[in-house]
Amino acid sequence: MGAGTESGLEENVAGALCYVLGLVSGLVFFMVEGKNRFIRFHAVQSIIVFGGLCVVGFVLAFMGALFSFIPWVGWVAGLFVGLLGFIFFCGAFVLWVVLMFKAYRGERYMLPVVGEYADKYSKTVK
Repeated sequence: MGAGTESGLEENVAGALCYVLGLVSGLVFFMVEGKNRFIRFHAVQSIIVFGGLCVVGFVLAFMGALFSFIPWVGWVAGLFVGLLGFIFFCGAFVLWVVLMFKAYRGERYMLPVVGEYADKYSKTVK
């Protein structure tokens, strides 16, 4: 059983698992862990980062669908949005891997802006 964790996992493993399913696993660990600040930090950072990435992904998908209805110019704009979406999702994948790796190594890796909010909202509740 992990020392100081309510999930029974080692601190670094639980921190990495906060990112595995993005927003969903972040929410689960945020609700389960009330005492361990390291795990709560990674859970909050996962919620904020992947929640934001989901919103951006939906906006890109909506823009691509919207441009598909514009005659002649729509295919160029759709191609541009598709390329932008591909770059976005490749970057999101790299970020996902880096965050899991850093958490597994036991690092409290703070992303710019998001890390400050995660630190603020990761205060223990019990």
